[in-house]
Amino acid sequence: MRSHPHSFPVPGVPQRYGLVAIGLHWLLAAAVLCLLALGWYMTGLPFSPQRLKLYNWHKWAGTAVLGLTALRLAWRLVRRPPPLPPQVLRAMPAWQQRAHHAVHGLLYALCLAVPLVGWAYSSAAGFPVVFLGLLPLPDLLPVNKALAEAIKPWHAITAYTLAALVAAHVGAALKHHWVDRDGLLARMWPSGARA
Repeated sequence: MRSHPHSFPVPGVPQRYGLVAIGLHWLLAAAVLCLLALGWYMTGLPFSPQRLKLYNWHKWAGTAVLGLTALRLAWRLVRRPPPLPPQVLRAMPAWQQRAHHAVHGLLYALCLAVPLVGWAYSSAAGFPVVFLGLLPLPDLLPVNKALAEAIKPWHAITAYTLAALVAAHVGAALKHHWVDRDGLLARMWPSGARA
């Protein structure tokens, strides 16, 4: 039986992520960026039907990010991501390797935490989450206005932290692509991906 030309690691060529992992990565990236932009925009609006509509869309997008993150983590358990290529590891100082793993772990944690904190705030404030206006989701907490006010700033803090980590992640990817020219970004690029 003839093997696929990319079945085994080729020296000097970084191993690629699979098509599902790549698709989930870019879908989640687009959802997170839209969610952050929408959250930043809508909080500056005066109270109006338009603002209420955007808050509902924000909750739907947050629920979608929560689901996509859980799906991506489940896929990582089934299909382990490719290791960093040896030549990349050799070129990276130990602190960069630690930062690489820490940022990835924190990105996953915050993609779960930000929507969960928002959902908890919404529940405590007495505003149920109805996904796409069709599917009512259970309240995470009973209505408690004081608790809602205590939770509210944590949604913003975690969201801004997520935004900072996304910026760091994008910056590191662009550095690998434009400065190091080590092909690391190509591992997550859709062209030529396999399942």
